[in-house]
Parts: sequence; C-alpha cells; structure tokens
Amino acid sequence: MLRFAFFVLLFASAAGFAQDSAQNKEAQVPAAPPVAATAAAPQPVSAQVAAAEALIVKSNWKAAEAALDTWLATHPGDAHALFDAAYVADAQNRLDEAAALYRRAVEADPQSFEAHLSLGLLLARQGKLTEARPELAAATSLDPSPAGPATKARAWRALAAIDRTTDTTQASSDLLEALKLTPESPADTLLAANLADQAGQYDAAETAYRRVLAKDPKSAAANAGLAHLLIMRKQYPEAETMLRAALEQAPDDPALTAQLATVLADQDKAEALPLIQKLHQQHPTDAAITRMLAELLAQAGDPAGSDQLYSGLLAASPEDPDLLIAHGQNLIRQLKYPEAFAAFDKATRLDPANPDGWSGLAFAASRTHQPSITLHALTMRSKYLPEVPSTYFLWATAYDTLHDKVQAATYYHHFLDASAGKFPDQEWQARQRIILLERKN
Repeated sequence: MLRFAFFVLLFASAAGFAQDSAQNKEAQVPAAPPVAATAAAPQPVSAQVAAAEALIVKSNWKAAEAALDTWLATHPGDAHALFDAAYVADAQNRLDEAAALYRRAVEADPQSFEAHLSLGLLLARQGKLTEARPELAAATSLDPSPAGPATKARAWRALAAIDRTTDTTQASSDLLEALKLTPESPADTLLAANLADQAGQYDAAETAYRRVLAKDPKSAAANAGLAHLLIMRKQYPEAETMLRAALEQAPDDPALTAQLATVLADQDKAEALPLIQKLHQQHPTDAAITRMLAELLAQAGDPAGSDQLYSGLLAASPEDPDLLIAHGQNLIRQLKYPEAFAAFDKATRLDPANPDGWSGLAFAASRTHQPSITLHALTMRSKYLPEVPSTYFLWATAYDTLHDKVQAATYYHHFLDASAGKFPDQEWQARQRIILLERKN
C-alpha cells in the first residue's frame, strides 16, 4: 500500500491550501477602496488628497502617487493620505512599501479599521501569518463604518484561515463570528469541513463536503476532502468512482490525480504506476509526488529506479528518517547490505520511535554478521510492534551465531509455531538447527 503519509502531504498542500485560496480569494486584491476610509480619518480630507482619490478611482496610479507624495512631504502624519498611498503601492504590487505605509497609517490612527485590515491581509498574502494575525484581530475589535459588516466579516474569515493551521477550535470560533455578520458561502462550508476533518470529526466533515458538492460538483477542494475521508475509511471503490468523476471535470488536478493513484495502489491495480509517472512528468520537482512514484516503483519490483528517486530526495532532505528507511529497504532489495545498514542506523538515531527503522536495521545487521546489533534492534522494535515469523527467525539466528543454544532453540520453536508452512526453506533450516541445538552430548 502507498504510505498514507505521502498522500497526506500532497493533500495538505494541494487540497487543504486550495481551500485557503478559496477562503481568502478577496485577499488577493488590494484592500477596500480608499474613499471608504474617509469616516475613519482623524481630520477632514484635504482637497489634494480628494483629488488623488479621484485619480485612484480611475486606476491612474502614477498620478495619484505623485499627488500623495507631495502632500505627505508636508503632512507626514495624515492617516488618511498614508492609507491611500499604501493602497496605491499595494495595487502596483510593491508589497513591502505598501506594508510600511499601512503601518504608518495604523500608527497615525490606531482606531483605523481599514488600515489594520489592509495591513493584516497584505501580510497574510506574503505568508507572514504571525505578523498578520494581530492586525486582523485588531480590525475585528474596531468599528468598520462606513465599510460595513461584510468587511468586518472578511477580517474574521482571514483570521479563521490563519488559525486553522494551529488551533481548529479558535478557527471555528472565528468563522462563527463571520457568519453572524454575513450569510454562509461555499468557501465557509469548505473551511468548516476542513476544520472538522482536522479535528477528527469525520461525520461532520463528510456532511459539509457533500453540502459543498451539492452546490458545486466541480469543487476540486471538496472532492479532494471527501476522497480523503473515504480513503481513511478504506472505502476504495466509492473513492475511486468519485475521483474519476471529479477528474473528468478537472483532468489536470494534481491532488485528485494523486488520490486516485493512492486508491488504485491500495486496490493493487496496475493503473496506479503509469498515472503517477505521468503526474511526475508534469510536476518533476514536487517532492510528495516523487515520493509516491518512488514507493510505487519499489512495489512494482524496480528498486533501482525507486532508489534513484529516493537518492534525489535525500540530497535535499538528508535528515529525513522516512526517506532513509525507504532508501535502506531498496538497498536490501538490491542486496547492498552494508549500505543498507548505514541508512537504517542513521534513521534509527534520527527517529528511535519508528519501528520500521529497527526492523530494517535488524535485518541488515544480520546480513552483515553483527548479531549483537541484530538483537538490540529487535529489542527496540518489540517496544512498538508485535513479533512476526521473520523477527522470530532473526532472534533465533542471532542467538545461534552467538552460541546461545537455549535462546536460539526457543526462538526457532517460536518461528515454527508462527510460520505455519509459509516459509518452507527457513522452516527446514529451523528444524535442522533445533535437532543440533537440543542434541544431548
């Protein structure tokens, strides 16, 4: 099966953040028109500033900027003019300059709802969420007049989009505040679904995703969210049907394609590999897609091809224990035991709680004739996972190599009890060793 962690990674970036984009679509454009700030200004608007605003309405940015610069040269504390100048810089995508001007507007008038909101939205667009949040929170506490409740709801929604990354309860509260001011939108329903999903409230999340899809069957984010739930519940046929229908509407959507590949792989369908290969060709630098392809290649019996991809990923993330474990597993398949031992040894030092690392180290140590390390790795593994026939056999052979006859015979017996005829060669070996180990001198 495809490692679910890889799928989650891709889903989070392509589907979860797609929801953020839908939720914050308004934040992609400059803040509310400057003329809306007039009522919040601490002093009447001068004729010069009013003339600049008339130019802004016509999108004559250069002329408006020149007029505002002239005015601010002699009136540097005019909050209204500072806001207008920030808006002009924002509209021309000079974001750092716009942020500085919005900050000056806030300093000049700390009660300016528009300045706090615009600064918060701009910082959020820049990915500066820690700086954006207090500005947006300040906006929610201020009177939005004359912008109105819809604009204040916009501040609450932007807060919800930020808080969903750290505190789903707070994000839900933010969203509820927005819904007190304006009707629920499909983006709101989608955010509510995602928050429920993150909080483990899967039934509520499914209901919300289906509500979005009832209104917009083409919603890629809602389709991806619902597919995520179906995959978690191992409802693969239903997820496959839904994803195929969604991809007919959005054939190039990477999140939906990756999810379909996951579903196909979990059903052992050969179609999964060419699907991910095509997706990788389209997105060769996407690490999550590369991981998925690497794992599918390994499953398909191409450890060399798989490891070529893992080696590239490790070059970028050499301390990733999951990558090291996958790399080690491919080396084992290629009979490169010393190299595999080194990979597993590093992985277990980086993540001692990962039993897959200890399993690999135990096997690699056995193949490189290090029975004491094999026993240590098996001891660590047993803290997290129950024994299986292969681990019983490793215990037995390690003790056998160390000439501990009692322990070796005990574990050979455990192996024979657990293997139930599934490993005939090793079972023959175990029986022969038991005869010798239990022979009385």
